[in-house]
Amino acid sequence: MTPGNAPALDHRLDYLDAVRAFALLLGIVFHSSLSFAPYLEWAVMDPANSLIVAGFALVSHSFRMHLFFLIAGFFSHMTFRRKGAGSFVTSRLIRIAIPFVIGWFLLRPLIVSAWVMGAESMRGEVHVVSGLKVGFQSLRQLPQNLLIGTHLWFLYYLLLVTAIALAARTLLDLAPSLRSKATRWTDATVAQIATSGYSWPALALPTAACVWLMSGWGMDTPDESLIPHLPVLVIYGAFFTLGWLLHRQEELIGRFAQLSKGRFALGITSVALSLALSMFQFDSGHPLLGLIRAGFTLSYAVMMWSLVGLSIGLFQRFLDRPNKTVRFIADASYWLYLIHLPIVIWLQIAVSQLSFHWSLKLIAISMLTIGLSLVLYDLVVRSTFIGMTLNGRKKERVFFRWE
Repeated sequence: MTPGNAPALDHRLDYLDAVRAFALLLGIVFHSSLSFAPYLEWAVMDPANSLIVAGFALVSHSFRMHLFFLIAGFFSHMTFRRKGAGSFVTSRLIRIAIPFVIGWFLLRPLIVSAWVMGAESMRGEVHVVSGLKVGFQSLRQLPQNLLIGTHLWFLYYLLLVTAIALAARTLLDLAPSLRSKATRWTDATVAQIATSGYSWPALALPTAACVWLMSGWGMDTPDESLIPHLPVLVIYGAFFTLGWLLHRQEELIGRFAQLSKGRFALGITSVALSLALSMFQFDSGHPLLGLIRAGFTLSYAVMMWSLVGLSIGLFQRFLDRPNKTVRFIADASYWLYLIHLPIVIWLQIAVSQLSFHWSLKLIAISMLTIGLSLVLYDLVVRSTFIGMTLNGRKKERVFFRWE
């Protein structure tokens, strides 16, 4: 029996649930940090800022969504094989398309109002009612800016890469002989990627070519248009596809993320080099700026793959067992990420004029956002139709059980 035909296990992999939750929660902390990062444009810029935060933003943005897309691809293939193509498409429409569309109409006005109030706060005044009014009035501009301008772009790109994967699968089904050859080739290639100790830097080479095509230094955020940003789509599509193919040979994901001293050294070196070279992006007159950016792009791509692999490996090492708390947070993480951004910006506005260290403000914003969102999840989501939409089924409340 070949690896591609070997029966993969469909049991729940707790550590991968934890990895997906980590990627989404890291996104909340990432957005919480942006008001404290100098040189970045954000809704509100706190007087207490630090280059440390800018470094954290650079590093976390380099791999958090890539990690999410890899795990999404892995679980998507699991669902596809278990339920079949028809049920898989239905589940993707319910769990991704519906939250994307409905979430946009609910969150877009709140995000616009948060941006308005953020600008006001930097002038020393905040008008909550008028800010909210401006936010909801922005819907009058429709269909202009429809479904763009929020953090929900990741759902749109998840729909795109899923559609591409299904289209490729359908085309291969039309030619059984070609599908057999393609399956053998992809299984062998993925097995080689997963078992090679040099796979991360090798994968970084084509990834760096895509990163080079971004408008800035690092990954672009494709939230300004429904026209796909091709380099971004290719990168996230590659991570999704790898996750999809890794599930065909489930044991390989552990090999791909196997920890070693060499891989830790590679990750640390790429992070340090990326941070050092990124500082030159503000020196537009540097005679070697093009060469420096090329070096940054390559180190950034190595950092991306290294941190994705190390994250999976560390979670497999320490959380490869059932844990009720981890499972609860993993179930809630999708909801947390969907609703967090307006809360984050409102809290950033609230603390912007307080004379505390940036680290205390960042911790407070992150913890309050996650805590409030968890309470709302348990109270109005987990056991309701919203929870069924986001998680596939209703579940009993944990904190708020009514006898």
